[in-house]
Amino acid sequence: MTETSDTRSAAGEAQEAPRSRLQRLMRYLPLIAPVLLWAVPCWVLLHTGQRWPLPVTLIGTALSVLGLAGMPLAMVRGHGRRQQDRAAIVGDTLLGCVWVLFTWSVLLGVLLRLALTVAGVGDGQGRARMVTWAVLGVTAVLLAWGYAEARRVPRVRRLDVELPRLGAGLDGTRVALITDTHYGPLDRARWSARVCDTVNTLEADLVCHTGDIADGTAERRRAQATPLGTVQAARARVYVTGNHEYYSEAQGWVDLMGELGWEPLRNRHLLLERGGDTLVVAGVDDVTAESSGLAGHRAHLAGALQGADPDHPVLLLAHQPKFIDRAAAHGIDLQLSGHTHGGQIWPFHYLVRLDQPAVAGLSSHGARTLLYTSRGTGFWGPPFRVFAPSEITLLVLRSPRRSG
Repeated sequence: MTETSDTRSAAGEAQEAPRSRLQRLMRYLPLIAPVLLWAVPCWVLLHTGQRWPLPVTLIGTALSVLGLAGMPLAMVRGHGRRQQDRAAIVGDTLLGCVWVLFTWSVLLGVLLRLALTVAGVGDGQGRARMVTWAVLGVTAVLLAWGYAEARRVPRVRRLDVELPRLGAGLDGTRVALITDTHYGPLDRARWSARVCDTVNTLEADLVCHTGDIADGTAERRRAQATPLGTVQAARARVYVTGNHEYYSEAQGWVDLMGELGWEPLRNRHLLLERGGDTLVVAGVDDVTAESSGLAGHRAHLAGALQGADPDHPVLLLAHQPKFIDRAAAHGIDLQLSGHTHGGQIWPFHYLVRLDQPAVAGLSSHGARTLLYTSRGTGFWGPPFRVFAPSEITLLVLRSPRRSG
């Protein structure tokens, strides 16, 4: 017995060692990432055989150094204790710009140069300069397009979702979903009003907001959030908290949404009845609620379903897709989530997949549970959306027993 125990202990220690090294590395990521984001484009665009005139090289390098120093400082002043909106706008914009520049410096720096070399186009200096101009051109186009995509009113994405347990009386129930509006440093009160006007054209039975209303307190972002009070629904307007509420006095947002006429589903449910059939509409606090230290806030699915008839289908609102494991274990029929933004700026969605089971769209989990993950209605931080358009979603619930 002693030998077996020692063997297991040694194996466990061997497995923990790589994890510990990875955890130590992750601690330094906030320091390493900005250096890579600025240093790689600087090297690829200026110092890989271009032989630019000395003033061009010096100015380009100096701008990279200023960006490396200024971006973290602006983000700390903008999103830290001081909450300076102008600093946040500068830092967030620099982050979006350098992410796109870094991505295409790596891709075109390797692929385009290889293609030009194989094709025998130009000499070394000529190929290096072609890569530089190509990277700058692609970056400029994507940033202009991404800014327009982020600031526009989202397109409506419509889809039918069949729920095997949904009664025929509820067939055709229209559920509108908005999420991750992220009202923040850029004043988007007019945008907010236009989004609400669009939602009202959908003639939804149920309108849902699955969290991350804003970056900042309810008092500070009230003007941008106020148009949510104009949203119309035939049956109910329901809301659950996201992780960003817990960075900004979540209870204030719960109170404001109640004031605007929304039902905050904090680990509870309501019933939607039509044609003799019933749908349970439940909601839970975000999974970060308990660690926030805010009294009474936690994700408690059993509490949300307490008193509900287990034979009735359940529509669950949970901000993060990774709550789906708990939802599937409880036999939830459909979970609506946001949080991922679809990655927001390509190819960031690959990193999102490390933390979430789905990035966007409809997916199946367990025996009968479906998950719909919205790409979000607004944007967080950098005012860009590249290959990850925002959306307002209309889900039409379908019963397999519907007539015709």
